[in-house]
Order: sequence, then structure tokens, then C-alpha cells
Amino acid sequence: MPRYTMPDGEQLFVREIGQGEPVLVLSGLGMQSWQWIPFLFPNFKKYKFIIPDWRGFGGSRRCKIPENMDAIHSHWNDVESLIDQLELNDFILIGYSMGATTSMHGMQYSNLKDKLKAYLHIDQTPKIATDDTWDYGLFGSKYERFKGLLNKLSTFLHQYSDYNLVEDLPEDSREKLVNLWLDFIRLQGSNKITPILFKLALKQPKLQKHILPIYRLDYLTWYIDNYLNHNEDYRQAISELECATTFFIGKQSSLYPSKGQKKIAKSLKNAETIIFKRSGHTPLLTEPVKFSREIQHFLEKTTLFAI
Repeated sequence: MPRYTMPDGEQLFVREIGQGEPVLVLSGLGMQSWQWIPFLFPNFKKYKFIIPDWRGFGGSRRCKIPENMDAIHSHWNDVESLIDQLELNDFILIGYSMGATTSMHGMQYSNLKDKLKAYLHIDQTPKIATDDTWDYGLFGSKYERFKGLLNKLSTFLHQYSDYNLVEDLPEDSREKLVNLWLDFIRLQGSNKITPILFKLALKQPKLQKHILPIYRLDYLTWYIDNYLNHNEDYRQAISELECATTFFIGKQSSLYPSKGQKKIAKSLKNAETIIFKRSGHTPLLTEPVKFSREIQHFLEKTTLFAI
């Protein structure tokens, strides 16, 4: 698989699979590019999927963190560089969760919306913070509780900035980190299995490094600080999108209230919504067959409209 040189000289791993019309796929936090394969496989003969691994994950796990740059800004810089190197224009874009945030960042601060043929936006809010102007940020009405947890995590992680990996932490500190992350999982409310795994890991220290989404402490700190301090508002930017746009929305999403996502979808001239009634933020896990089928429908409609 190819690696592309980014503006700071780091080599970003990009999975390119399939043949035909290019489709750029931007993953959610913690995902790796190979996890898309089961859902995209039926379309490999007609489309070439271009899926970068974010810095800190998969083939890009050894990329350095840029100095004085938040994660979303950094990701967009990488994506924009990739678009330029591949000379992508009038192309299809799929953005899921953090990948959707990165897409909206490109719409707001660059000319991404002018390059898009179609856009698939998967379960994400255009504004992370919940405030007087927006009720549907991350965790909705629970946003302040969530931000409090992020503050605790950030403070803890900065105290251990000299440590490299989760397993390098002293045992009592590692247990504290696991407990802090367990509080975050409990806040979501909809996941019954993960809290049990975390409680098991508290009794079995060897498991602790495997249950956190990122094992490198510097990257974990970078992403936590990103969501703690992310004050961007992309509502206007995405509402100006003119290409054919589809929203995948998890009706049960505790992270991003579906009401807010529907509201944004209605603000676009050329958008439709696909509701995953039994899903929260991860329809690819809770309704995998429908998720794959709806991606195929999205791509087929895009091709049909272009004829």
C-alpha cells in the first residue's frame, strides 16, 4: 500500500483498493482503513476507494504529531495534501464521525465543497460544543458533564507527558486512567458490554493497554485536547454544500443527537437522510447489512445522477 509524503515530511499510509471512479473515505477516531473493506467490497469493480489511516493509527501509527496544531486542522492538512497529490476533482467523499468533522473543516477553510461530486456524511454534528446557539453538540444536554470528564483526562495525561505508552504508566496511575475512561463509557449509556470489559481489565492489568482506543499517550492526549478545545462551528459551511449529499443518522445516538443532525440536513438544498433506527453512533456495527447496502445505494445514485 502506498505512503504519501505530507507537508511536514511524514509518510501517511493510504489504502487504495478497487478500480474505477475515486471515492475518498475519511474514518472515525480509532478506526483503521481495513475496517471499511467488508462494507465497500461489493463496489470494488466500479470504484477505487482511497482510505487514509489517521496519524496515530494503523499504517500511520508512527507519524509524528505536528507542533502547535490541533488534530482536526492537522487531519485536514493531510487530506488536502492527498487530494492535491492525487489530483482529485469532482470526486465522491465519505466522512464518518471525526472524518466528517475533517470534511466540514475543509468546507469552511478551503475549497473542498467546490471539488465534490457527492458527499456522504455519517453521524456527526457540525458543532461539538452545546451552548445557547446549539442544543445538539457532543452528548447534547450532557455536554458539560462530558467536558468535565475531558478536563480530568487532559489534566491526568499532561501529568504523565514523559511516558510513551499506556503500559509504561505505574500500575496505580494506569488504573486511574482506565477508571476515567470507564466514566466516559458510562456517560454514553447505550453500551452494556464495554463497561464489563473495563471492570475486568481493572482486575487483570495485562488487559488494560488493549481496551483504550489509543495505546500511545502522546496521541491520546492530542485527541483528548482536540475535543476539549474544539470551538469550531461548521453549520454555515455545510449548509452551503450544493452537491448531492446523504446523511446517515443513528436514531439512538447518545453522542450526537439525531434531531440536530436532521436539522442540518434540512438546511441543505440537495440532501436526503437515511435513518438507522436500531443504531447509535456506530451503525456499521449495529446494522452492518443495512450500512453496506445504503453505501451501495448512495454510490449508485451518484452515478445515476451523473449520467
